[in-house]
Amino acid sequence: MFKEKPVLILLFGLVVITGSAVLQYFNPEADFFDGGFIIAVLLTVLLKKDDYTKLFGALCFILVFLPVVYPHDNYTMLQVFVQHLFSATVIVASTLAVLHIKKLYRSIESDQSQTNALFEYATEGIILANGKGEIVLINPAALRLFHYEKNEVIGKQVELLIPQRFHHAHLGYRNNFYNHPSNRTMGHGRDLFAKTKTGSEFPVEVSLSFYKQKNDFFVIAFVVDITLRKQSELEQREQQKQLEKITADILRLNAELETKVEERTMILKEALQQLELSQEELHEALNKEKELNEIKSRFVSMASHEFRTPLSTILSSSALISKYTKEEEQSNRDKHTKRIKESVKHLNNLLEDFLSLGKLEEGKIAAHASSFNIKDFLDEVTDEMKTVMNTGQQIKITTSGNVVFSTDKRLLKNILINLVGNAIKFSKDEGVVEVDVAATGDALTLAVKDHGIGISEEDQQHLFSSFFRGKNAVNIQGTGLGLHIVKRYAELINATLELESTLGEGTTITLSLPMLAEVAV
Repeated sequence: MFKEKPVLILLFGLVVITGSAVLQYFNPEADFFDGGFIIAVLLTVLLKKDDYTKLFGALCFILVFLPVVYPHDNYTMLQVFVQHLFSATVIVASTLAVLHIKKLYRSIESDQSQTNALFEYATEGIILANGKGEIVLINPAALRLFHYEKNEVIGKQVELLIPQRFHHAHLGYRNNFYNHPSNRTMGHGRDLFAKTKTGSEFPVEVSLSFYKQKNDFFVIAFVVDITLRKQSELEQREQQKQLEKITADILRLNAELETKVEERTMILKEALQQLELSQEELHEALNKEKELNEIKSRFVSMASHEFRTPLSTILSSSALISKYTKEEEQSNRDKHTKRIKESVKHLNNLLEDFLSLGKLEEGKIAAHASSFNIKDFLDEVTDEMKTVMNTGQQIKITTSGNVVFSTDKRLLKNILINLVGNAIKFSKDEGVVEVDVAATGDALTLAVKDHGIGISEEDQQHLFSSFFRGKNAVNIQGTGLGLHIVKRYAELINATLELESTLGEGTTITLSLPMLAEVAV
């Protein structure tokens, strides 16, 4: 559609525009000269670039309004303006239409170019035949395949490319395909052969497609030379025969060696079983050793820190007390005496934790259920914990449900003291520790909640391990055994522990336990 040399069209368009402008100047009252501008815009449909269309459209749009300023004898200025406004509208519409048409043609040309490239550069042979079996188109790959020139096959029957002995059968196949067209692969279950210009034959694979254009029927054949494939198949069959022979020999040898293999297999199985058993024992021993080494490492680290600090305090306070010999220095002596007592108490707590853990490991602690008053039990624990509370700290207790419960009171008291002690230790001054107890039916739920430093998600999964301490609690006194002992005590009374904590906001540990029947002594 588009012209390669647009100079003549451009010149002709400019002549039309110039002529229309001149005629309009001498005949300002005749608006039909605006048609020249429209023709000039329409002419640009023959030019490839959109810029020419836009330029002519803009130029004609301006020129169509020039007659408005020329003198008119028979029409008013408004009438002339309206007449040329219509022409300007047509020019704009023509410009847009030309641009759209050019866009459509470019799209069509692109599609045609891609289709031609697919046809011309395809590696498969492509042949297009009409309803009479005449070759209409053939691509270069097919020409190379059959050794023909294009003018030698166009218009000829497709049987030209088929060996003579297959012509009669092929006519029947062709007529049947035309009567019942479908997209399919030919030659399924049989070998197909094609013939070159020199008369030599070669095996092919042919795929057929069809389409109808107006009243004409066309068939597209895709032809692939499968000579190499056939050779490969022949070689494969030969190899298969050799393989079958080798297989038969191997089967014979296998039959002879089968007995020996079974004997060796039994020996190997026994050896493997022994090896697996040894590996399992070794793996278990290594895991226990790793676990023990880790516990030892944590114990050494904890002990070196927890014992050093109170011992240093005792040593320094003892040395300082000896320096305060005057009566008026009694307050200083009392201060260091208090520090010594607190350090000794801390060391005693450490030893109590180690002693409790040792008894648990040796199985010397067992649960003995007895009935007790829940409120009295909570008052006992609260009184004991007042001595370790910091300035302004409070314990808030809430109870609901039954008054009496049956379990091992001693173990439950140790659990609660440990949980409340932790809550106090990791809470700020003026903080409140909440203890919520609910006894319903045959179960007791005890929740201890603080608003202290909290525990990170990473540390929560290890919190009940022995000698483990959270990263944010390393500067606070403790052995890392408290919660581990709590868990062991809870297991003895069939209780479960749940922990909820948010770093920087606080921790809630909930103990749920069933009622244990009293044992008569």
